[in-house]
Amino acid sequence: MLDSLTYLFEKLFLLSNFNLFGNIWPEDEHTAKNNTQSLKRGDLLEVERTLFIHFGIYLGDNKVAHLMPDILPALTRNEKRIKKVVTNKRLILGCIYKNASIRVDTVEDFAYGAKIFVNKMDTRVKMHALSNEEVARRAEKLIGAIPYSLLWNNCEHFVTYCRYGSPVSQQTEKFCSCLKSVVQDQRSVLLSILLGVMSILCFGLVPSTTLPTILIPFMLWMAG
Repeated sequence: MLDSLTYLFEKLFLLSNFNLFGNIWPEDEHTAKNNTQSLKRGDLLEVERTLFIHFGIYLGDNKVAHLMPDILPALTRNEKRIKKVVTNKRLILGCIYKNASIRVDTVEDFAYGAKIFVNKMDTRVKMHALSNEEVARRAEKLIGAIPYSLLWNNCEHFVTYCRYGSPVSQQTEKFCSCLKSVVQDQRSVLLSILLGVMSILCFGLVPSTTLPTILIPFMLWMAG
């Protein structure tokens, strides 16, 4: 069951050419950089993943501190295995288990083949950036295991706390806005009813199909 769930999430994460958050902000003067010599200690780095933007803090010497969900530290104390690049399976199970750590990887492992954007968030948030050295020191103090929440304590919260002194996530705000629009759209009620009826036709009239068919549309109707 767990393998099937992991496989499903992994395929969703790896949908080609689909990025939920990659284009929600306009382009600015901060361009992609793949030359580590141009990076400064305390820079806020971001790279585009399949479904989201991943963030980190540059520590110097080709090292990046970033918050990563990972199930492996909860299963083993073998540091050599844990230090390997986090695979999609480890990441997804870490999200489900809410287990994460702020770890240090090379710039190449952090980027995972994607372009690196430097301090691009400075133009999007209305907060003053701390000095680069203070940013790096904050990141270094937090290295280690940390509770994880996809919406309330993710990699973006980590870097914004380090650079601006306040943990915020524009990706979370965007997701919540999208979720709110879905709830407010009464067509969601009709769609949920349709899916519920289809599940009843496929699996029969049992509590596991009937109750969601009634409760989910009712909750969406009341919330809308």
